[in-house]
Amino acid sequence: MERTKNIGYWVTTCLVCFCMLGGIGQLFQVKQVVDGFAPLGYPTYFISIIGFWKVLAIIALLIPKFPLVKEWAYAGIFFAMTGASASHIAVHDSIFHIIVPLVIASLAICSWYLRPSSRKITTTNS
Repeated sequence: MERTKNIGYWVTTCLVCFCMLGGIGQLFQVKQVVDGFAPLGYPTYFISIIGFWKVLAIIALLIPKFPLVKEWAYAGIFFAMTGASASHIAVHDSIFHIIVPLVIASLAICSWYLRPSSRKITTTNS
């Protein structure tokens, strides 16, 4: 059971990190990425900010230790992806653009739930 949980954790975590790689294009304001954001009405500088935080989230999820930073990374991914979905709903975008961020948010929830105890915040009573 523990082995299956560990495999599930790494599969979902790697998928989330792979999806967050788009943050590199956002960070460096690749033309196609900027053009993709245009219908949403966000200022261009916002794209770089989101990209920066996505790249840091990848690093936070993959490196060992720092469980509090991982918690923030999971929360940030969840907020970014549900916010992306809401943004696409607001501009009446395609169902694909609405559903995909929700799938990524769901993967982040699964990764968070399946994470091993070494990647969780623990409290010790003194």
